[in-house]
Amino acid sequence: MAKPKRLFRCQQCDAQAPQWGGQCNECGAWNSLVEEIQQASTAAGQEMISKHATYAGERQSSVQSLTEITSEQAVRWSTGLPELDRALGGGLVTGSVVLIGGDPGIGKSTLLLQAMAAMAEKSGVSPLYVSGEESLQQIRLRAERLELENAPVDLLAETHAEQMIAVAKKRQPQVMVVDSIQTVFTELLTSAPGTVAQVRESAAQLVRFAKSSGVTMILVGHVTKQGAIAGPRVLEHMVDTVLYFEGDSTTRFRILRAVKNRFGAVNELGVFGMTELGLKEVSNPSAIFLSRGEQAVAGSVVTVIREGSRPMMVEVQALVDETSLGNPRRVSVGMEQNRLAMLLAILHRHGGITCSDQDVFINVVGGVKLSETGADLAVIAAVISSLRNRAIPRDWVLFGEVGLTGEIRPVQAGEERIQDASKHGFSHAIVPAANAPRKAVKGIKVIAVKHLSEVISVLQQTE
Repeated sequence: MAKPKRLFRCQQCDAQAPQWGGQCNECGAWNSLVEEIQQASTAAGQEMISKHATYAGERQSSVQSLTEITSEQAVRWSTGLPELDRALGGGLVTGSVVLIGGDPGIGKSTLLLQAMAAMAEKSGVSPLYVSGEESLQQIRLRAERLELENAPVDLLAETHAEQMIAVAKKRQPQVMVVDSIQTVFTELLTSAPGTVAQVRESAAQLVRFAKSSGVTMILVGHVTKQGAIAGPRVLEHMVDTVLYFEGDSTTRFRILRAVKNRFGAVNELGVFGMTELGLKEVSNPSAIFLSRGEQAVAGSVVTVIREGSRPMMVEVQALVDETSLGNPRRVSVGMEQNRLAMLLAILHRHGGITCSDQDVFINVVGGVKLSETGADLAVIAAVISSLRNRAIPRDWVLFGEVGLTGEIRPVQAGEERIQDASKHGFSHAIVPAANAPRKAVKGIKVIAVKHLSEVISVLQQTE
């Protein structure tokens, strides 16, 4: 039987080669050639492909008018975990494909096992958990530790993509978890499991099966040292939703962030706490991130950021110290270092405060990563507070974007941020003038500013 025709494609310049080589002849990149299937050279080869992928043509495509399609056709299932539902945009959609990435030991398998057990018990959904890294006995031990040993969840230890699909066709689950996609391989390629070609082709088969059968597919992916999902970038384009599980394995808090979602808003955030019985939802994350001391200290400022559909209060800490080095250090944890350097330049140019002979360290408490510009004002205020060793009152909150010309620019949902600060007992808020509410907010005094010089003047009055 003739085999499908194979070629090797460079991942840098997309050049093709008939056989593998250590270096690409076109761009000179090393170890960039990966195996791909081009086409079946004979009818027998086409038969071989169809033998392993018969599901691709099970459902015939038909043309439908936009007015004939209803949104009710996309059914959502609650996972039983409110924070996971929030990150997914309301729950799992039938026929969708979700990719979850995170560091080893962060809690991906624990989260999915809890979600499958909750869906099976509360919603009557039939889940299938496919493990390619752990044995069924290991999953059983985890279930006993989480007190889920009686959950009606079907388990399968398999790494063969075609066999997974064959079992899924027979069992007909409504939700299928593959943990993890880096261990899956297909017979259509001869390369080892975990290679770029195997990950891409295996994921493509699973995605086609999910779309044709209506099974909700959840793929678990490894991450690189840079924090991105390992494997080809095309993997993120093939799926409907991409979730990142963030957090330090040495702490008990975990953050689930949505960076792509075809069925909901992106940048939604779910917060969990790791306990002896697994992951527990944190319904009010602001209370965790604001667990400060009773006394006001220099360099500590509270800001209100917006993650998806809800505001969240976090503490920004700054430490400014005189340096003996010729090149002062600029270290930031939780925010981009280039933005810190830009804010320090704005502070010098438009505020008259220089840090050229000072080391500046910025830390966002709780492991939160600032992905928006609304925390600019809080970072500058924390730097000023630490430099002058003057504490900002504990019941003050600041938010706003700082422009290169020193103006304080408005941010999204400013009034909601002010109301959230008022609920947490803050009495003063320094906000951009464009975000000042038309009506007074009960319990909080709003100080509207237009330029950085006004912010510095207000902070001086608090000293």
